[in-house]
Amino acid sequence: MRLIVNGAQHDLVAPAHETLLGTLRDRLLLTGTKLVCGRGECGACTVLVDGVSVYACLTLTAACEDSEITTIEGVGRGHALHPVQTAFVEHDALQCGFCTPGQVLAAIALLDATPNPTEADVVRGMSGNLCRCGTYPKIVRAVLDAAEHIRRDPAANG
Repeated sequence: MRLIVNGAQHDLVAPAHETLLGTLRDRLLLTGTKLVCGRGECGACTVLVDGVSVYACLTLTAACEDSEITTIEGVGRGHALHPVQTAFVEHDALQCGFCTPGQVLAAIALLDATPNPTEADVVRGMSGNLCRCGTYPKIVRAVLDAAEHIRRDPAANG
């Protein structure tokens, strides 16, 4: 099967039961996608499949054939951070950082679908991603700030 991950094509044979999380981490060595709960409850494994945020721990690799998959390693341009990443840093929206890759990808999907979100939109849109450190208010501010930045400079959205 063929996967397109962060713009690169990968041809591989994956067992029918293999999750996208396993493929990304164990086969492609993209370890930014985290395994935490393994049950689709925490969002640490969030990636984008054709622009839609999904839990990689619940998504079968076979279901992603020929899809565009984006992991945290594929966000931004070269060494330039994506506006969501920049906003997370500027608003100190991370502490331990373990949930951050999933949070960033969920925020990107949210902003792609809702370019001018309200605070309630962000809270609702990010509700599938848990942060054990409790930085939720900073995450919300970061996402709102990133939305404003992207509206001012759409080319920065990658």
